[in-house]
Amino acid sequence: MIGLYWIISYVIGNFMTAYVVGKAYGVNLQEERSKNLGARNAGSVIGKGAFLWTFLGDSFKGALIVSVGRLLHCEEWVIVLGASLGMFGHMFPFWLQFKGGKGVATFIGVGLALSPSLFFMMVVGTAMTFSVTRSLTLSMVGGLVLYVGAIVCTNKLLLYIPILVAICFMLIKHMSNIKESLERKK
Repeated sequence: MIGLYWIISYVIGNFMTAYVVGKAYGVNLQEERSKNLGARNAGSVIGKGAFLWTFLGDSFKGALIVSVGRLLHCEEWVIVLGASLGMFGHMFPFWLQFKGGKGVATFIGVGLALSPSLFFMMVVGTAMTFSVTRSLTLSMVGGLVLYVGAIVCTNKLLLYIPILVAICFMLIKHMSNIKESLERKK
């Protein structure tokens, strides 16, 4: 049962909202701008509506994975691992040669569904960093720092290790954006 939940979590993560939205607009986002199947690229290439639909779809699948685990009465560690597998499914979908999105919207759905109070610290950190940097990319990093700090302060570090590993991959996928944002700040 647990193994099946984890497989389903990864498969749900493989649903690429940007791919579907792009096809609806007659655009292959894998060939445009960043070639990324995420909300940011969808918005840059197609427009605000595409950004919104992609963001909502990818966030929803993150929350769905957590909700399914809770409906199945899985233990929290099982759900956390399932949620991280969903994030990996989004970032590395098997059916697209492991070239997916960068994981932020899926992480937002996962974070909100797992623990709204912990995720609130992500929002606070993002807002605080944005007030100084005026960069959404750098603000996300600031938010993640506060989110991880909140996890440590609530003694949930061991439980959240799979999510933290997924966040590390998310940051790696954002490295070019982070470098670009830092260059602009010089």
